[in-house]
Amino acid sequence: MKKDAGPAIPGPLGAVLAPGASAGRDQPALVSLDRALSGAGLAVERLDFPYRMAGRRAPDRPPVLIAAVEEAARNLAARLGSGTDRLVLGGRSMGGRMCSMAVAQGLPAAGLLLVSYPLHPPGRPDRLRVDHFPALAVPCLFVSGTRDQFGTPAELEQAAAAIAGPVTHHWVDGGDHALRAKDEEVAQAALGWLQQLCG
Repeated sequence: MKKDAGPAIPGPLGAVLAPGASAGRDQPALVSLDRALSGAGLAVERLDFPYRMAGRRAPDRPPVLIAAVEEAARNLAARLGSGTDRLVLGGRSMGGRMCSMAVAQGLPAAGLLLVSYPLHPPGRPDRLRVDHFPALAVPCLFVSGTRDQFGTPAELEQAAAAIAGPVTHHWVDGGDHALRAKDEEVAQAALGWLQQLCG
């Protein structure tokens, strides 16, 4: 994929990025995405979930996490003078999943950027986290490693077929769930998808 992001991206005005379960807003993957998307002209908000701000290690229940995504999206939209339908929502693992659940529950969005989506717990392919997929009608980008223990490429493609909106997959060859040292590839995949989304 080409490295040059090209001109500023029209269409979406901003992005809300949420971290994985073991990280906060300064997770390197989110910082890299923030840098790339900000460079393309988007206003970016990286959020911390309530349990992290309270100094706890165990994530809050999904309703609390989803409410945090909704609040961050509405606050960013208000600062931009727009609706949340002009925002891309997403993040890493649990953070991206909570964003997708917020959209499935009715939060308007321009698209979903889902990095290392946790399709199922490792070794438990019977426990799929996809009940909300049919309610997703926005464009979705999944960026995952080909060796992600939370879901194989075949499993993720099969599950994502239930999504009503257009789905794009970017596979990081040899990458595991953490996608270590792959932040630049992830950021470039996101930029390429956004440029297509706005084209």
